[in-house]
Amino acid sequence: MTDIFTRLKQDHDRHREMLERVADTNGDTEERRKSFEQLRIDVSAHANAEEQSLYAEMLSRPDLQDKGRHSVAEHKEADDYFEDLVDMDFSSSGWLTRFKTLKERLEHHMDEEENEIFAAARQDLSDERAAELADIFNERKPEEKQEVA
Repeated sequence: MTDIFTRLKQDHDRHREMLERVADTNGDTEERRKSFEQLRIDVSAHANAEEQSLYAEMLSRPDLQDKGRHSVAEHKEADDYFEDLVDMDFSSSGWLTRFKTLKERLEHHMDEEENEIFAAARQDLSDERAAELADIFNERKPEEKQEVA
């Protein structure tokens, strides 16, 4: 039985690899565009499904609301970076600079979730509820991928 924290960490590990793959590309190439689009879709779907599972639960609990709001705000920030990057010239140095900022922000966000947010939520949630939230996440993420693609 996988809990929500394990499931989200699995995505985070994949997102870290995807971020490196995009960062290693050069110019306006098919590889950069394809890798970036895969990253954008997966991160956006992950964030949306996470908000509908773990963060919906956290926002309903007064002692976890501040941490939940903080993470949701960081999701919005990432969305804004993705929107900017889609509209930029993929071959420009400005694109890579903006992408590196997104990469740093996403890595910070994932580290913060894994080291602080999940620990706080884990204290409040039963093992059974954490498993139920993983099921909700797993149900929502494919639907969210279709929405953001």
